Amino acid sequence: MGKLRYTIPNSFTAMSLLLGIGSIVTGQLGDLELAGWMIVWCGLLDILDGLAARMLNATSSFGAEFDSMADLVAFGVAPGMLVLQAGMQIGGVQVGGNAFLVLLLSVGVFVLAGAMRLARFNLSTGKPRTGWFAGIPITAAGGGLLSTTVILLIRHDDIAESLPLHVHLPVLMFVLALGMMSSIRFPKIIKRKSNFINGFQIFNLIASYYCGITRSYPEFLFFMGLFLIVAGIIAGRITKIEELEEETTAAE
Repeated sequence: MGKLRYTIPNSFTAMSLLLGIGSIVTGQLGDLELAGWMIVWCGLLDILDGLAARMLNATSSFGAEFDSMADLVAFGVAPGMLVLQAGMQIGGVQVGGNAFLVLLLSVGVFVLAGAMRLARFNLSTGKPRTGWFAGIPITAAGGGLLSTTVILLIRHDDIAESLPLHVHLPVLMFVLALGMMSSIRFPKIIKRKSNFINGFQIFNLIASYYCGITRSYPEFLFFMGLFLIVAGIIAGRITKIEELEEETTAAE
């Protein structure tokens, strides 16, 4: 059972990595919606990976590094390639044109920011655990917003045709890259003091798994992801201000 308990979370990580690669291939073959859902599934597996590691007390240095490599592919490279394909297939971006070069640059910046975000997270693993991330997690940026954005653009092609995607997609990529590299606080999914917040987290997880497994209601996943990012940033800012006030009071 000793080695087996490490195998279980690492198996979820391996499946996430393979699904990320599968998403890249599927997007290249033209099925962007399925490619987007495969990234969503990677996010669901990532949650199971962390949950299994904590429940089985199976955290390890290898598991942490393996998870980071899988996250970079599943939530960095795969969403980047998905957005690039969406820009060409849906947004009409022509290969070699200025719009293509800008979009390609935004993809590169996003993936690079994601890699640096993961490296920074790994450096903090030995420090005392807190209830906050520093910067938007790559899972939320790539696995949440980018994948569901493309799914929604495909399902609502009338909206997609009315938008200048050659502008909006690169801007979205640059903004998310900046969010990942920033020091803004983003809440972790952990047990909180508030029963309401705990209930909200449980509901959100159950709803996310339902939507992902049934490939339904991408609107919920998109707006919930957007809400969590905005609300998390606000909550993190408020908490930081309160901590500074407490430190000032203690110093006086």
